[in-house]
Amino acid sequence: MRHTLHFRSLLSGLLLSALCSASFIVESAAQDRPCAIAIHGGADSNPSSDPEVLARKKAVLTEALHAGHQILTTGGSSLDAVVAAIRVMEDSPLFNAGKGAVLTNEGTAELDSSIMDGQTLNAGAVASVKHVKNPIALARLVLEKSPHVLLIGDGAEAFGKEQKVEMVENEYFITEKQRAAWKAIRDRKMKDGEKSKQVNRDQLVKQFPNANFGTVGAVALDQDGNLAAGTSTGGLMYKAWGRVGDSPIIGAGTYADNETCAVSATGTGEYFIRGAIAYDITAMMRYKGSSVIEAANSRIYEKLTHMGGTGGVIAMDRAGVIVMPHNTKAMNYGWIDPAGQIEVGQYPAKK
Repeated sequence: MRHTLHFRSLLSGLLLSALCSASFIVESAAQDRPCAIAIHGGADSNPSSDPEVLARKKAVLTEALHAGHQILTTGGSSLDAVVAAIRVMEDSPLFNAGKGAVLTNEGTAELDSSIMDGQTLNAGAVASVKHVKNPIALARLVLEKSPHVLLIGDGAEAFGKEQKVEMVENEYFITEKQRAAWKAIRDRKMKDGEKSKQVNRDQLVKQFPNANFGTVGAVALDQDGNLAAGTSTGGLMYKAWGRVGDSPIIGAGTYADNETCAVSATGTGEYFIRGAIAYDITAMMRYKGSSVIEAANSRIYEKLTHMGGTGGVIAMDRAGVIVMPHNTKAMNYGWIDPAGQIEVGQYPAKK
């Protein structure tokens, strides 16, 4: 049975909880110049139950939340807050983004990221970069300093060098845990005569539960009422042939519009691309009049699930209502709502 924890902060200070379908919702009464932020560290099909791992992830998520929220409470923009929060997670080896990214079939890290401004609908994205320390920072520069939306590979890195972003050796991103998982897959495939064949993500997470599969993302509402969303990932473990998922694709893994909501996705990217999941949530709000809760739940539990995809989203509307539907066993999350309430953890789906 699906469930949702639904919080509403009223003038009396009363806190209400209600159950609805397998997502996490936070709604607060409007304040003068409110701000809010929500982040995710991936929707897990096979989440770790190791208390030490969970504690470390919670600490990083908390740090990321506060990095973004501090910007918002001091009058900074939602774009700045999204970048600040995601950079913290990119710098941690606990997630599949930046340092700690999963490896391609060639044993290298290839990173993707995107960001979108809900006020202007401007967006920036990069894909298949191998030396950019913080891909979300480069995506922000594509948004601000380039006439384009998406830059890939060597071209994206040439632009990054021109903009003086921090570059690192590819080895910087590779952890021993990810290298061990990659070697195990390579050895098995060579033995089975399947050297170049792509792997199935859902099978992979069962076989290598300690590998990272958590794309990261953030959505934010600033004191000027502007929304922003961003997503960053290392993609799919053992990906081949220049594969790019949904994270750098505007409308699939990331979308923001002040008139509707901001969305960041995580999961099996091919399904989010085919379903234009992030944009579809905003479209339901704009054209059907759905709430962010109804739209996000519908696109994950109905559209994505019926397509055969797994994953989830974080979405926030212009009032600071937050929803986190996912059809996986768990989602790593954190939020600070307009009333200043904070929650961080690994949110399970109720069976």
